[in-house]
Amino acid sequence: MKQLIILGLVASSIISLYPERVVAKDLSVTQSHETSQQLHQIFEREWQARAARNPLKPNTKKELSKSDLLLMDVSPAAYEKWAEQSREFLKQLEAIDYQKLSQVDQINYQIFSRQLNHRIAEITYKTYQIPFLSDSGFHTEMMNLHLHSQFKTVEDYQEYIQLLASIPAYFSQNIDNMKAGLKRKYSMPKVVMQGFTQVIESVYKSKLETNNLWQPFTAFPAHFSPSEKAKLIQQGRAVLNDLVFPAFKKLKVFFEDEYIPNTRHSLAAYELPNGKAYYQMQVEHFSTLELTADEIHQIGLDEVARIRGEMETIIKQLEFKGDFKDFLAYLRTEPKFYAKTPLELIKQASYLAKKMDGQLPKLFKRLPRQPYTVEPVPESIAPKYTTGRYIPAPLESERSGAYWVNTYALDKRPLYVLEALTLHEAVPGHHLQVALNRELDNLPEFRRHSYISAFGEGWGLYSEKLGLEVGFYQDPYSNFGRLTYEMWRAARLVIDTGIHAKGWTREQSIKLLAENSALSMLNITTEVDRYISWPGQALSYKLGELKILALRSKAEESLGQHFDIREFHDEILRYGSLPLKVLESQIMRYIESKLTAINAEGA
Repeated sequence: MKQLIILGLVASSIISLYPERVVAKDLSVTQSHETSQQLHQIFEREWQARAARNPLKPNTKKELSKSDLLLMDVSPAAYEKWAEQSREFLKQLEAIDYQKLSQVDQINYQIFSRQLNHRIAEITYKTYQIPFLSDSGFHTEMMNLHLHSQFKTVEDYQEYIQLLASIPAYFSQNIDNMKAGLKRKYSMPKVVMQGFTQVIESVYKSKLETNNLWQPFTAFPAHFSPSEKAKLIQQGRAVLNDLVFPAFKKLKVFFEDEYIPNTRHSLAAYELPNGKAYYQMQVEHFSTLELTADEIHQIGLDEVARIRGEMETIIKQLEFKGDFKDFLAYLRTEPKFYAKTPLELIKQASYLAKKMDGQLPKLFKRLPRQPYTVEPVPESIAPKYTTGRYIPAPLESERSGAYWVNTYALDKRPLYVLEALTLHEAVPGHHLQVALNRELDNLPEFRRHSYISAFGEGWGLYSEKLGLEVGFYQDPYSNFGRLTYEMWRAARLVIDTGIHAKGWTREQSIKLLAENSALSMLNITTEVDRYISWPGQALSYKLGELKILALRSKAEESLGQHFDIREFHDEILRYGSLPLKVLESQIMRYIESKLTAINAEGA
């Protein structure tokens, strides 16, 4: 008690001697709190505007009022309005005193600023005039429209029917945008459009009973009356047959008769209007680093050479009779490396995913609550789709996250790459990272739903390598498959910059992958077309992985015996999806804090 009285007297003395300092400190805390409140009010207003602009985007705030729109307005006027709103949000953000923000809010500020500036730039470049990639786009999103709805009440079904009825107008807006793009020589390269319309055609040529859009009408909640079911079935069939299917048919005709014949023969983003500046914008957006195309190209060449050396070592260990080219031919043609049925491939992917589930506690202290499933890529989009992908789900959704495996053309889907694919797309890759990100309730909504490509894809590629530490890749062929996937991502640095900044041809790009990896030729051509159609995105994977590996190496070197892999991984994912420079700052701060604690214990 005596000690407490003395401490109280000392504190009173300090206040009496320096009252202005205490008042200043209290004022500083108050101002800091007010600044943070102002910042989060901007975040909330922008999130409300984002939800109103695109009603299909997932959100977790049930109090968000629904927009009058059913599908996003993609008219040029709507985009200009969105750009003006974004400039206003940016102006409000820049009025915030950055120095008064907490460390976490400074991160939020930086990411929000990046998002607004990139959005404004994309609208300025009118990227909405090419609203699709080689394997997906506005049309495939409509093919899976049922995934954006819940089906518990009659009203839910009626709203879904209204959504379906909105597709023709939505397609018409996109067609108008593509026509405007053609006029100013801003189009998708012709070469990636081969087979494109087959996916569109499949929607109206498939049987109604097997069509994705019809699925909600095949099963109803038990409390629906027979008359309600009959009426909804009648309305659903009418809207699909009378509005939706004709809209898809009209879209196919537009692509075949007008768009594809007039697309450009060049491949490079540099060839687009103001193309050099546009590509550099994409490079900085997807890499979150300040690197030039030449610098990235050289990083890719160096990585290709290093990985090729490791692959050669495995071939020698196997005592294979033949050269590197012969070994690739063997992998691509040997029947034992391929599943015989789609179910066999799905079962193998499921087994690998579950096997890694059991190893996660060795690598992480914190795991997500949301489960995931393993499913085939929908048949309607599989022929032009990538080999696998993770499909997230809102946390409050009745569906889980999904690891999609492409079962189309089984003789082109080798099993020796399946371990790497599974670790990347499911766990510890995209599902774990995305689900944990959405559970971070200390982040504003825009952060919980942000996906920064260099971070997310870098983590996915890093996750493939983590398999080495927990018993995967025991078979030398699967380890070669892992290196094939790493080579795939290293070659992307060379190919993306080569195509868009250095005049590379499609054939040159295919040759690089074909001669240095065991990917199937179907996979190689599909992927090269994706890089052509999506400038800059392919740079995310390898650049992100290299940064995470460098940070881990720094942590291991600095902390020595005190390095904890589980703690390090939790720290990487602790703040959600981050630009790589911000991630580096956070990990360096973690290392310094850890060293301070270690030194204090030893003192």
